[in-house]
Amino acid sequence: MVRQMRRMVTVLVGTMAAALLSLGTAAPASAAPKPAPAGVDISGEGLSQPLRLRAEEQSQHVVAVIDQVNFLGRTGQPKGPKAADLGPKYTVVVLAGDTAKQTYDLYPKAVGGPRIYRPAKQPDARKTSAGWFLGRLNMSETLRTAGVPLERQYDTVSGGVGGGDRVVPEDTLDPAKDLDEALGELQHLLLLNVGVMLTITVGLAGIALLIRRRTR
Repeated sequence: MVRQMRRMVTVLVGTMAAALLSLGTAAPASAAPKPAPAGVDISGEGLSQPLRLRAEEQSQHVVAVIDQVNFLGRTGQPKGPKAADLGPKYTVVVLAGDTAKQTYDLYPKAVGGPRIYRPAKQPDARKTSAGWFLGRLNMSETLRTAGVPLERQYDTVSGGVGGGDRVVPEDTLDPAKDLDEALGELQHLLLLNVGVMLTITVGLAGIALLIRRRTR
């Protein structure tokens, strides 16, 4: 059972990588062959040798790293931040089996938010344009959990304006504290509603009494 689950996860990761690698290429007329197992190599500051992550053994990390680059459009910004504002660079190479297909430069600590640079020259020689892109806010944590020596930062959760990511201090993610605050606010709201209803009731009773006296 465990082996079957691992095989299913491997196939899913391979399919995800195949979808990423097929961007910008024409769809073949015949059925697509079975995708090769995906993988990523990460090299950069603080790494004496590249991290080699493969779907067979580190499927979650492979999926998370590929997710950092699989949303990029065809055209990015021609210029990025100044070199002094980029921070450490980590080069991610996406593989299908043992074949390198795409490469990206990730800057998780860039001023103003994570950045991604996609070089025009790619390992698979496909045609693409160089460009800069805004990265996901959880880039640093994704790389850190994959094995890149980065300091832990605030956790990121979905939400905020437009449904994007927002940064929340880790010590605020306390379900018990949030529940107590929610119950307190609800109690305050109920008391406020009761007070308003009593005020309206007393006011209506006073008006009715005044009308009754005048009609006598």
